[in-house]
Amino acid sequence: DGPIPEVTPWVLDQLDELGIKATFFCVADNVRRYPELFEEIRRRGHTVGNHTYHHIQGIFHSTKEYMRDVYDAHELIHSRYFRPPHGHLRFSQNREIVMWDVVTRDYNAELSPETIVGYVKRYARNGSIIVFHDSLKAEKNMRVAMPEAVRWLQSEGYHFLRIGDAP
Repeated sequence: DGPIPEVTPWVLDQLDELGIKATFFCVADNVRRYPELFEEIRRRGHTVGNHTYHHIQGIFHSTKEYMRDVYDAHELIHSRYFRPPHGHLRFSQNREIVMWDVVTRDYNAELSPETIVGYVKRYARNGSIIVFHDSLKAEKNMRVAMPEAVRWLQSEGYHFLRIGDAP
């Protein structure tokens, strides 16, 4: 959902410390506001994907309006990868979509970081795509859960790849 200055630099530092590369699905309005953070994501070797311009859900907008938002985002992000916000879109809005199999729900203030790590431990498997958010809503949980989950996965022998990297 980033990049945002309150969270993204910390996430980048954590990923460097953990020795992994990730894929950031960026909201283009944030890319427009914080282009230096967007470039820093790429400079550090992470991949980026389109997460729309305004983080809108396809099922609540006309296909024309939704696709305009996606294409406007593409003008800033220039990625072949796309993730629809909340996983919602109509069939007519389909692109090269990257979904997930483990969504941590780190943005849910009612969940604890321990619960979120528990989701990763319970549901992650070879080939999993695990979603954490670099957003203000997720910050409290993500700051604890993301590095703890990554360290646990590494201790279990998992390796991390960016979307599009060969295994």
